[in-house]
Amino acid sequence: MKMTVVGFWHGYPEAGEATSGYLLEADEYNVLIDCGSGVISNVQKFCNLNDLKAIILSHYHHDHMADIGVFHYSQILTQSKEKKIIYGHTEDEEKFQKLHFQDLVVAKAFSEKHVLTLGPFNINFHKTVHPASCYAMRIERNGKIMTYTADTSYQEELADFAKNSDVLIAECSAYEENDVSQFGHMNSRDAGRLAQKAGVKQLLLSHLPHHGDHQQLKNEASKYFDGEILIASSGLSISL
Repeated sequence: MKMTVVGFWHGYPEAGEATSGYLLEADEYNVLIDCGSGVISNVQKFCNLNDLKAIILSHYHHDHMADIGVFHYSQILTQSKEKKIIYGHTEDEEKFQKLHFQDLVVAKAFSEKHVLTLGPFNINFHKTVHPASCYAMRIERNGKIMTYTADTSYQEELADFAKNSDVLIAECSAYEENDVSQFGHMNSRDAGRLAQKAGVKQLLLSHLPHHGDHQQLKNEASKYFDGEILIASSGLSISL
């Protein structure tokens, strides 16, 4: 299983980059996790759009799904012969229905109650603490585990959900001195605490702020987590 960071910015993309988007690859099966602003442009550095089998959306805030309309248009222009699937939750039925597009893209619902099997991946979902309904994902293949927090404030149950993951992709929207929990986000302290409690092997800080030195986020998180910490960047890949 290989994960490539397509986009990692919080809110809006810096020039030439993208907000949340992560490409999963295994056994020639490609899945895009979230599809924020700039993701469709940047994912083509790593994968042909027609080779994407599915997109899974954690929630419907723009920085996680702004490029869905762009993806829809791509399916007309690239004349893909394979119908694409976008998975989302149905707690906002209007936005879920807009994932459908002509006869080229179909929307399917995921649920906390069921494991979603896509090609070689088995994916579980857990509702997070965020103003909009949002779901973390635990992705497993051949005994390896990658957990993605999506957007959330610190939550004890999320540590149980991510327990013993090989990699935890954790949102880190702020520095330790800034409490952003009221907005449904975590800071560097929260991300470090979550990784430590979950007993993960590696922590990847993502959904990063637009100011300051991101190395400081790593230094702050390391006070609470004694494992390896990486800072998301465009094109960063992790293989399990």
